[in-house]
Amino acid sequence: MQIEISDSLADIPADDWNALSDGSNPFVRYEFLSALETNKCVSAEHGWHPYHLLLKNDDGDLIGAAPSYLKTNSYGEFVFDFAWAEAYQRSGESYYPKLVCAVPFTPATGPRLLVKAGENYQQCSSALFSAAIAIVDQQELSGVHWLFPPDDESKRLVTGGYMERMGCQYIWANDNYTDFEDFLSRCTSKKRKNLRRERTRVAEQGVSLSVFHGRDLKDADWHDVTSFYLDTFNRKWGTPTLNHSFFAEVGKTMGDDVIIVFATHNDKRVACSVMFKGTDTLFGRYWGCSDEFHSLHFEACYYQGIDYCIANNLTRFEPGAQGEHKIGRGFVPTPTWSAHYLRNQDFSQAVQRFLNQERPLMEQHCEQLHALLPFKSSDAVN
Repeated sequence: MQIEISDSLADIPADDWNALSDGSNPFVRYEFLSALETNKCVSAEHGWHPYHLLLKNDDGDLIGAAPSYLKTNSYGEFVFDFAWAEAYQRSGESYYPKLVCAVPFTPATGPRLLVKAGENYQQCSSALFSAAIAIVDQQELSGVHWLFPPDDESKRLVTGGYMERMGCQYIWANDNYTDFEDFLSRCTSKKRKNLRRERTRVAEQGVSLSVFHGRDLKDADWHDVTSFYLDTFNRKWGTPTLNHSFFAEVGKTMGDDVIIVFATHNDKRVACSVMFKGTDTLFGRYWGCSDEFHSLHFEACYYQGIDYCIANNLTRFEPGAQGEHKIGRGFVPTPTWSAHYLRNQDFSQAVQRFLNQERPLMEQHCEQLHALLPFKSSDAVN
């Protein structure tokens, strides 16, 4: 086996890349990652330089990979290491560039160690995460960071010499609900009333919602999606990284797995949310609104997603990073993971001490947040 580096997915046949995973996670598919590259969403301008780790057998066939990037900043990662970077640079060393194994701008758990079915998973995955450390050491990068791997991958990375960090997101689980009212029936009377009232308020304002798949939309529709996405950044601090051509491309190439919710008021579109569908999980990603409507964000981003999961027998709904307000709407505090290797051993030891202190606090915080869930005690999620 041998490791190669690719600075462009265009050099890799789409079928070869997609054969490395079971297709259950939309964000590691060739279509999604390639669209980020071809439409300049990942570029030097945004600090994301494609640097994919490829594992090939002796015949030169692709049997494993890790979507990877050289980063010259820490934006778009959602595992915050700004304090690490500041301390590292105060010591006189450069924290950037660093190697990041992740999906850009996507704080969603998913496979990072991609291995073709039929190959020795343990051997191939070990080759990939060992190669990442070797690259850092040889090129004198500050370190490598695996962001949002699933639990089993995170544990494998720990056995390979990485430090594990815990985060927390809020995940909705489909307990074989027949419809939204069945979901509400598992909530306490007070919470059930509050959630039902939020949905009613949207309708009372004359706002209607419609759900589409990417394959249903025309170019003008994607301009609307892009406009709402950009509006979010115009209202808040931040730099937009996605563009019309990206949305239009994934809408075409991933059409069945891109879900768009449009909100309309007085025959005019006033908001939209963008979601992606995996085999058993719905992922909420982007949202934008051109005006103020009470509870519309909850309806477009959460309740429409719950409805979609129930109707399509999806077992999980991951609506994105942060937002403790999600808990009271049925999204369960759930651990997320990242794994880190830092070349400077003194700094690595300091970070390990920090992580040892942070971990029990995160575990306690995550557990305490369960008290905010809306479910009746007999339906409480552990």
